[in-house]
Amino acid sequence: MKTVCFGEIMLRLSPPAGMRFAQAQSLDTVYGGSEANVAVSLAQLGLSPTFISRVPDNELGRAALGALSQFGVSTDGCIFGGDRLGLYFLEHGAGLRSSKILYDRQHSGMATLCPGMINWHQVLADTGWLHWSGITPALSQDTADAVLEALQVASEMKIRISCDMNYREKLWQYGKTPADILPQLIGLTHVLLGDVNAFELCLGIRKRDEKSLLAQVFQQFPQLDHVAMTSRQGISASHNAYRGILFDGRRVYQSAEYELADMVDRIGGGDAFMAGLIFGLQKMPDQPQEIIDFAVAAAALKHYIKGDFNLTSAQEVRSLMSGNTGGRVNR
Repeated sequence: MKTVCFGEIMLRLSPPAGMRFAQAQSLDTVYGGSEANVAVSLAQLGLSPTFISRVPDNELGRAALGALSQFGVSTDGCIFGGDRLGLYFLEHGAGLRSSKILYDRQHSGMATLCPGMINWHQVLADTGWLHWSGITPALSQDTADAVLEALQVASEMKIRISCDMNYREKLWQYGKTPADILPQLIGLTHVLLGDVNAFELCLGIRKRDEKSLLAQVFQQFPQLDHVAMTSRQGISASHNAYRGILFDGRRVYQSAEYELADMVDRIGGGDAFMAGLIFGLQKMPDQPQEIIDFAVAAAALKHYIKGDFNLTSAQEVRSLMSGNTGGRVNR
């Protein structure tokens, strides 16, 4: 079954670890972006993902697609256009100093995407799953309309749809709020991921009890079949605790909590969770506890890999689930 991920791939630029923007004499570069990260993770887990986006017809646009291709993601359905590739700048935190992200995405290929530019009936042929995130409709009204177009076609074609709400306050700059845009899109979605802040700010759902919160999401969006939630405790910039919850409308399934000390790179952790969730729902749909355990373990491993992409196999995820916490060398 082909899985399509729709969103923006960007160039990430970072000062060397430990440095602030003002100190940097050079910037490390990698490619990334939420939906692209999900696609790469799915390829490492053994699925056959396709990434759909719009990038500029220049060396950076082609290099971004090449970065996906080298990790097994098909980019054949991507289109070219727009003035530039989106950028984001990451200043890595350390200890008591938080990480910081600056976006530079205006006039990028995706930020200027409009409905009608992508032939969704062609792109989604032989597709069983479509994934999107709340980042794309945050870019502009046109991109929000393009997401709606994609979801409407996918719905017509009986394709399963997943969403990570991915609330990013800095991106919503065109006069609309997430609550104005996302409910209509989530109304066409079957699997939803968020955290407490996203459920409140995007959907207006605020509950103290996690099960009550998830039940309210199901009540508001009855077409959903699964809702997942992640919880991150930020002990410091380099030490977090991470767990996940999955609700199928009947029962809540909770993962173990991972202590993530001495993290290497937390960017893409939620995308690794989303990929693990999609993988689990496709490969072991009748094992909800296994699904949430797998998704959280995949996310935990991502925190120890530099860059946006989670280059972790299903075997490595299952090894962590069985108790191998990295103390031994695999020979």
